[in-house]
Amino acid sequence: MDAQSIEHVAVLGLGTMGHGIAQTFALAGINVGCFDEFETARANLTDRIRKNLEQFVDADLIERDAVEPCLGHLRVAETQDEALSGAQFVVEAVREDLPTKQELFPRVEQVVADDTILVSNTSTFPMTQIAVNMRRPERALDTHWFNPPHICPLVEIVPGERTSKEAADTAFDLMERIGKLPVRVNKELPGFLVNRIQVAMNREVLNLMELGVASPEDIDRAVRASMGMRLAAFGPLQVWDFAGLDVCASVFQHLVQDIRSDRQLPDAIARLVADGHFGFKTGRGIYEHDEKSSAETLAQRDQSYLKLIKLFYRDA
Repeated sequence: MDAQSIEHVAVLGLGTMGHGIAQTFALAGINVGCFDEFETARANLTDRIRKNLEQFVDADLIERDAVEPCLGHLRVAETQDEALSGAQFVVEAVREDLPTKQELFPRVEQVVADDTILVSNTSTFPMTQIAVNMRRPERALDTHWFNPPHICPLVEIVPGERTSKEAADTAFDLMERIGKLPVRVNKELPGFLVNRIQVAMNREVLNLMELGVASPEDIDRAVRASMGMRLAAFGPLQVWDFAGLDVCASVFQHLVQDIRSDRQLPDAIARLVADGHFGFKTGRGIYEHDEKSSAETLAQRDQSYLKLIKLFYRDA
């Protein structure tokens, strides 16, 4: 199947990730069948996407007259099979649970055409595990989007052991067609590419916080005003080249022996999780989040991301 011939997509799961994924396809002029097992997620999908689109208008990323046509490409279905009807490309964005996904994919392939490509937005599970019970695993792979998916450009393309080159190439080309920046992940490692880098960095960030080296506010401020700024413009390997490999090698060898390298979750985070303090969604985590400040912080986050999109990726 050629990416340019895809006119109908289905998105299963309309939560934090699914609604933004559906929006991105619809904004590119592709018809999207949308389904979530929770009625509320189906009922408020249009309102959530309209709000996202208004942010795009305010940021001068789209014209106001693009809003209604985008919404017109969305079809909220009352059943999963209805959403899958006619789909040439299916995105699974349900909860991050391996048995759920292993059950879902064989059921979906019974409904769709034999050449329909099935992808998971999982950030954790290799498609080789997800597709273990599929009749045609060669048409399945992972396409890992990043939150917020309608804003973050990257999509990791991660084939399973039995994924065909044609399916992976079509997924890659389709992501480019809808304005994303796909990256091929050549080895099916847990966490894929970016999440492995994030975990390695966050292990030391949390260690520095727990040791009291700096406050959470100052750690965030320091990263944003240094490596965060640089990495938004250039990748880490290119930064090394500009800094000089001799200098970077010396710093690496000097510090690597003293940087945290164990596999234990820091006690401070473990206690917060055990006490039900999960961050933004519960009102308390490393920071306190009251209802008003949470809404303001979320809006500020998205506005900042949209400015970065305009600066670095609009013409990418």
